[in-house]
Amino acid sequence: MNFKRFDSITEIEKGWSGDKKYFAVKDGEKYLLRISPRKKYKNRRKIHKIMKKLYAKNISMCKPLKVGLCREGVYVLQSWVDGVGAEEHIHDYDEQPKYDFGFQSGQILQKIHTIPAPKTQLDWETRFNNKMNSKIKMYSECPIKFDGAEYIIDYLNNNRDLLKKRPQCFQHGDYHIGNMMIENGKIVVIDFDRYDFGDPWEEFNRIVWAAQTSPEFACGMIDGYFDNHVPMMFWKLLKLYIGSNTLSSVPWAVDYSQEQIDIMLGQAKDVLEWYDNYKLTVPKWYSKH
Repeated sequence: MNFKRFDSITEIEKGWSGDKKYFAVKDGEKYLLRISPRKKYKNRRKIHKIMKKLYAKNISMCKPLKVGLCREGVYVLQSWVDGVGAEEHIHDYDEQPKYDFGFQSGQILQKIHTIPAPKTQLDWETRFNNKMNSKIKMYSECPIKFDGAEYIIDYLNNNRDLLKKRPQCFQHGDYHIGNMMIENGKIVVIDFDRYDFGDPWEEFNRIVWAAQTSPEFACGMIDGYFDNHVPMMFWKLLKLYIGSNTLSSVPWAVDYSQEQIDIMLGQAKDVLEWYDNYKLTVPKWYSKH
């Protein structure tokens, strides 16, 4: 990628991907440019192709423009979202707009899930049982523990049958309020970097970030996805997916910083409070609007 082709280019120091990200301008048009290691070329081409399919469905997201090899690695060029971070600015709004933004995010996710998983995909019951086993092992080997983890582990082990015959589809892979922007009164979804294929309802495992930041947004997200008709099976699986994620979050944080460890321990405490030590099926923060 020849950086000289742009009138201006500014590095963006945010995110966990390890990619280099830039705000670029050419002839008054704004772009997001990201540079990845060359080994990610096939991955970046694949996600670019899927994003084009998603964009064609009128999903509120940045427009995928180009992907290719350059001296620095692999470049991906997308349209710029000229908005503000939803997580940072959701508190600028009253309760109803918070809920409405969440409702939009649920409707967007519903559209994202219309792309099917490959027919060669391993069945979900096997895949997620392996994932849960790995996460339970990660927690058991982690030197840092939190009170109540045993309630989560018991629920995971006693409810594996919920995974039987679950459908699979394309997943954003990191769908939470921190990967959403607010632009002209609308939610725009960003960062498909961790895409995967799996149970569509697993995408809600990161709703804890929204529930901590704005319960109204979290409620709206669920209601929007299900058109205000939320099945009980969803709540049972959500509890499973959130529990699995909560177990592995502390071992994950150990590799980063004490700050991240404290954040994840606080989140685990909140999750156990929401579910009353995993006795409730529907978390306390959810209410019908």
